[in-house]
Amino acid sequence: MINLIIDAANEKIVFVIIIDKQSYTTSYINSRENFDNFMNLLLKFLKKKKISISNIQRIFVNLGPGKFTSLRISLSVSKAISLSNKAKLIGFKTKDLTNNNYKNLIKLNKNKSLIKPVYSS
Repeated sequence: MINLIIDAANEKIVFVIIIDKQSYTTSYINSRENFDNFMNLLLKFLKKKKISISNIQRIFVNLGPGKFTSLRISLSVSKAISLSNKAKLIGFKTKDLTNNNYKNLIKLNKNKSLIKPVYSS
């Protein structure tokens, strides 16, 4: 199963791919320039790992707390990929991460509401 994790709620934009016991991670500075190119950065990461966006089966997206723009863009991209590929969309909050270990998120299976992200000021 191919899992994509998108976390843009903190100082960095983090993309993680987890396939069985293998994981691949990349991160970028959380900046306006990177949000203007958010989808291109994600596609570049997937291409580098030879993973087609259509093969992603589950998407985990951080719901916050975090900056408005960061959360809105990451949620929008996650929802678009989920709808176009019929991938399961799972929301998580920063507090769900233990020691920034994204592998533990795979145990989350319940859909969380993606309607009410937590914005910080």
